[in-house]
Amino acid sequence: MTIEEGNKKPWESYYGPNLGYVQEQYELFSQDPESVTPAYRELFEQWGAPPMPGRDAHTATYSGNAQTASGSVDIQLLQKAVTAGKLVWNIRTYGHLAADIDPLGISEDSDTSLLEPKHFELNEEDLKALPASLIWEGADGQTTNGWDAIQRLRQIYTGPIAYEFSHVHEVHEREWLNRRAESRTSPAPLDQDERKALLERLVEVEQFEDFLHKTFVGQKRFSIEGNDVLVPMLDEAVRIMAHSGSSHILMGMAHRGRLNVLAHVLGKPYSKIFSEFHHSPNKDLVPSEGSTGINYGWTGDVKYHLGANRFVKDGEAVQARLTLANNPSHLEYVNPVVQGFARAAQDDRRDPGYPKQDVTKAATILMHGDAAFPGEGIVAETLNFKALPGYQNGGTIHIIVNNRLGFTTDSSDSRSTYYASDLAKGYEIPIVHVNADNPEACIAAIRMAAEYRNKFKKDFLIDLIGYRRYGHNETDDPETTQPKVYEKVKSHPTVSHLYQDQLKQEAVVDDASIGSIRDAVTNRLKEAYEQMKKNEVHEQSQLKATQPEAVSLIPTAVPLENLRSINAELLKWPENFNVYPKLQRILQRRSTSLNEGEKVDWSLAETLAFATILADGKPIRISGQDAERATFAHRNLVLHDSENGTTFCPLHHLPQARAAFAIYNSPLSEESVLGFEYGYNVYSPDTLVIWEAQFGDFANCAQVIFDQFISAGRAKWSQKSSLVMLLPHANEGQGPEHTSARLERFLQLCAEDNMTVANLTSASQYFHLLRRQASLTETEDARPLVLMSPKSLIRNPRVASPAAEFSEGKFEPVLEQAGLGTKPDRVERIILCSGKIAIDLEDAFEKDKSDWSWLHIIRVEQLYPFPAEEIKRVLARFSKLKELVWVQEENKNMGAWTYMEPRLRAIAPEGTTVRYEGRPEHASPSSGYQSVHSMEQQQIITSALKQTTKNNIPLGR
Repeated sequence: MTIEEGNKKPWESYYGPNLGYVQEQYELFSQDPESVTPAYRELFEQWGAPPMPGRDAHTATYSGNAQTASGSVDIQLLQKAVTAGKLVWNIRTYGHLAADIDPLGISEDSDTSLLEPKHFELNEEDLKALPASLIWEGADGQTTNGWDAIQRLRQIYTGPIAYEFSHVHEVHEREWLNRRAESRTSPAPLDQDERKALLERLVEVEQFEDFLHKTFVGQKRFSIEGNDVLVPMLDEAVRIMAHSGSSHILMGMAHRGRLNVLAHVLGKPYSKIFSEFHHSPNKDLVPSEGSTGINYGWTGDVKYHLGANRFVKDGEAVQARLTLANNPSHLEYVNPVVQGFARAAQDDRRDPGYPKQDVTKAATILMHGDAAFPGEGIVAETLNFKALPGYQNGGTIHIIVNNRLGFTTDSSDSRSTYYASDLAKGYEIPIVHVNADNPEACIAAIRMAAEYRNKFKKDFLIDLIGYRRYGHNETDDPETTQPKVYEKVKSHPTVSHLYQDQLKQEAVVDDASIGSIRDAVTNRLKEAYEQMKKNEVHEQSQLKATQPEAVSLIPTAVPLENLRSINAELLKWPENFNVYPKLQRILQRRSTSLNEGEKVDWSLAETLAFATILADGKPIRISGQDAERATFAHRNLVLHDSENGTTFCPLHHLPQARAAFAIYNSPLSEESVLGFEYGYNVYSPDTLVIWEAQFGDFANCAQVIFDQFISAGRAKWSQKSSLVMLLPHANEGQGPEHTSARLERFLQLCAEDNMTVANLTSASQYFHLLRRQASLTETEDARPLVLMSPKSLIRNPRVASPAAEFSEGKFEPVLEQAGLGTKPDRVERIILCSGKIAIDLEDAFEKDKSDWSWLHIIRVEQLYPFPAEEIKRVLARFSKLKELVWVQEENKNMGAWTYMEPRLRAIAPEGTTVRYEGRPEHASPSSGYQSVHSMEQQQIITSALKQTTKNNIPLGR
């Protein structure tokens, strides 16, 4: 054989479109050998370039089939080849409509005529006349002709796994997915030992639920039964991710199946889970809804909301830390929290500049409900993170744990899409539907998902279609709403029995080995229950109530020379960088702000706070819809070259910085972004994490995150956070939706020192509060900070502070108004206020040269924890005091009044009245008319500063 003849040998199985594909792959190989699969790489390295059309063996072979004896082309045969190619495309695209993915057989039949050869006027004889590789480029040696190819593809695409890949626009990704689906060896099939281990795991899952059902009768647990295979799927995902280098595997799920996942994937001891059932009070009235523990500030949560951590080991080396996030009943709201966990685990924040992200360090797995996935908007908002610079994490594996019911609501009433998973198509996420009664198919699906995620660093979704063996909970009777479904469920064998019967038939196990597996699992459950009963008395004796210690006072002042040095560095940028001229003039004015007689405004105070925190070695992350510039254009921490648009962040090049500074403009979503930042902070407690709302009013779009996580996470789950929320707030006459951050709602959420709520009036106060918050991270004193940040006050000179207040001062929960209260025996009224109204009052009384000796003003800078002692110390100086007046610009039913009133009455000196001054009650936060706003605002100021008695004013000499 000549070399030339040898070179032709490998190409004999390629002709027509397939030869063109091989030639295209060779062109890619010529440019970059790593751009083609290893198989093609090896082929080209050994045999060189494939022959070109017109001079190769394929042309001769194909001509023998497609040309007549006279040499003319058989157009009819060519047309059938093209039509067969369309049939292949249809099978790949619509095969899921005929797939065996319904365990109960309750789905309506779909129109699958597009999958039939006769739809294209093809028959078996036509297809047998075509080589398999002509219509199917993935054909292997076992598939010889077109008919065999079509039968094999139908077997693949209409089996227990259904594939939806046609919406993935990246051609190389879609081809990879199709090759994996059509391969006989990848993902690798299970060997005999793996099959036995899979059976044992399914038995553990089932018997754990059965034991709970019989032992704790009538208690809710939201069992996994009907989707039991979820647990071995998670086992497999964890194994693959850990061996691929993910040292953190972060998971989120709703309550259904959580106890089983906690027990078997997270390794939570059976005895601990049994104990949580056993100690539940009011079993007859409210099964399993009791709290665990009586410590101050700790109320606990129901067991099926709790998370856990586990370290997975391979030999002696720790391979991965598994985390299942705590999650309230708001189902999908844990999604962005877990995404924040992952990004925090992936970011290296040790060096200045943006954190260095390594997506291989952490992987995320999110489990969704089939009604919740299309039904809750937070899902779409979180999916939108997948490619955003500040939020992407290298791909998430999504599993819809599909029991085809939302409480009592059928799918037809809960979504408008064909599948629960259809939302993911808009984000080009590959989708696999798999029958939960076919465990090996489910393992193949999770292996494909993990491979795809690791290779392409993108999301993958598995729609795990099962059923729900009981009602929404175990006290619920589902037959009242789904009688036909549950008639089938009652007679449907469990997956462990289906699988053991399959393995028996294939002689992998016998009755004796099955009995041994089931007995061993039963014995472990019984032993754990007995151990729980022995430990019960000891555990009860450990419960005791404890009060929290006061928040530590940490110095936050910074030497003036350090501040001046940092300020000078902040005003440096690259020589060829063109700062927008108007902005350059504004920034350059900061160069003298720390000089004698000058003042530092709000924006510079914030920048100096960030810079000094970085100099202390504390990383910072700040995000928001306009965080780089800020909604009111005060921050400008990311400068844009006015000629070419390149960016420069001074804090990334600050010589004094010893940690990373991350700043990102966020998508237009409050709830998912705030949830992400909360998760980032919880998983990275060393980082000062800040979220800024565009306007404080928009924070109400994230109310679930505030209610269920930020304010209550510590009490429910001992989950500490030091997250900072900047919520622009003040009545500026900009209409109802640009006025109020709903201060009253945050104050209503305050209890047990769960967070700090502040409304400040000076730049130095902001500087010290940020530095104090940074110093409390990673400590027991860490608490979220809700700050009613200013709008017009950002540039108000009355808010600016002299340098000494930064180098010598500290954060003061209460400030006294300068120029008032100098004659204590004459003061009859003390006004208490917070935020912008204090500046309005100062401006008004300073312009009026009247005698103000009868008046004093206290600015309550920190509203919660309520500074009672600080206020009482001020009040004690005024013996002739007659009234305390709370003044606010918000409506009476909003703002701080309803929170402040009982607290002021409790500390008011005897005989002193407490009253309100401000707008009356309204349904809307403010007027939409500037003229009405101005009139109302002036009325508040005038009334607050109007003296009602003149008894203490001296007449003459």
